[in-house]
Amino acid sequence: MLHIRQLILYRDGKNGLLNQLASIQERISAAASGDELNEEERCDLTDRYSAMVQEMIEKAHSYGFSGNVWHSFLTYLLVYNENAFSRACEIRGGTEGGLNRIARHDFRIFRELFAYRFTDIEEALNVSLYEMLSGYESDGDDRRLASRRIRDRIEELSGKLASSRDTDEFKKHVELFYRDFGCGKFGLHKAFRLVHHEAGDTVDIVPITNTVHMNLDDLVGYEIQKQKLRENTEAFLAGRRANNCLLFGDAGTGKSSSIKGILNEYYGQGLRIIEVYKHQLTDLVDVLAQIKNRNYRFIIYMDDLSFEESETEYKYLKAVIEGGLEKKPENVLIYATSNRRHLIRENYSDKEGDIRSDMHTSDTVQEKLSLAYRFGVTIYFGAPVRKEYQEILRVLAERSGLDMPMEQLYLEANAWELSHGGRSGRTAQQFIDHLLGKDPEEKKDGVTH
Repeated sequence: MLHIRQLILYRDGKNGLLNQLASIQERISAAASGDELNEEERCDLTDRYSAMVQEMIEKAHSYGFSGNVWHSFLTYLLVYNENAFSRACEIRGGTEGGLNRIARHDFRIFRELFAYRFTDIEEALNVSLYEMLSGYESDGDDRRLASRRIRDRIEELSGKLASSRDTDEFKKHVELFYRDFGCGKFGLHKAFRLVHHEAGDTVDIVPITNTVHMNLDDLVGYEIQKQKLRENTEAFLAGRRANNCLLFGDAGTGKSSSIKGILNEYYGQGLRIIEVYKHQLTDLVDVLAQIKNRNYRFIIYMDDLSFEESETEYKYLKAVIEGGLEKKPENVLIYATSNRRHLIRENYSDKEGDIRSDMHTSDTVQEKLSLAYRFGVTIYFGAPVRKEYQEILRVLAERSGLDMPMEQLYLEANAWELSHGGRSGRTAQQFIDHLLGKDPEEKKDGVTH
């Protein structure tokens, strides 16, 4: 008999697969002791066992697991479980005392699970499903995977755990994984969004599994802007003083792309990003409470941030950045992008004043500027001049393998920009995509619509 019910740190949920396995095995064991199964019970247990196998196959398909899917599934449970031991290892690389002994107790049971082959269940139910789990072959299509990086890390750890000679070696492999990569969703994922549950008035931080894979160097030009962003981020990751950062300027110039590039460039150093929309600013206090004690550096990312006069959500952001009684955690910065330098819409009447509506016009101006002033680093992204725009076009064309004389490329790009929002990196990329998507015969004619 497996000792699943005795797990302490790594207890499964009530409807979790391990609890289902324990329940099925207990009934099979009772049947072997004389309490025979009737046909209805046999059918029910077969359905439940098949559902367990289906759950593991679905997980294997989602993550791209191959080989022994049972082992991969157990490893998945270990690396995603956030408990006192896994969080301690994430911060210190290991732990001592009672927590250490409890972890050894649980890992001894997990070694039993790794050695388990479902023989007792399959003989009692007259089925043969484990062989589908032990020799599963992935279809090789990586496009729909949650993450190739996560799959590779889980499969590598799975192999080490399966070949562990004893509980101490098993435990060491898990500890090293937690130390190097962390645990739970924050350890294995790099980008997150918020999901607010109205019923319980709670907010969950959920992984974004399909992120854009680009680096800062993929953004052509804007070297000074990228360097300022790098310097601030590197100071933050090193534990030195760093500032909240506002990237503002013309549309399509690479503000959002720079944030994505920062994430991919520094993820390996413990950087994580949580995307927050304007209507979710009221959830920021709950978000900070969830991440303030984790061994990662978090950037709260707000894209295209701006407010109209009637919108007051910015007051929550002001309080979180600076001004509230609770100090903002040292492992959190706020990076925002906006087409507006001062974020809140301003009117001439704010400065000129109207004695009938506002006796203190200077106070109105200061209130609207106060949010932008809370960003210690502001980086301007302006529309490229023609020479810079042509350089962007040239680099993008070379990266895409586009075979076209530069003179013709520039000529057609000039016509394109006039009807597509002017010069910007976004316009240049859209133009290159347009050329790449043209019919081959149309390309020969050199016609751009």
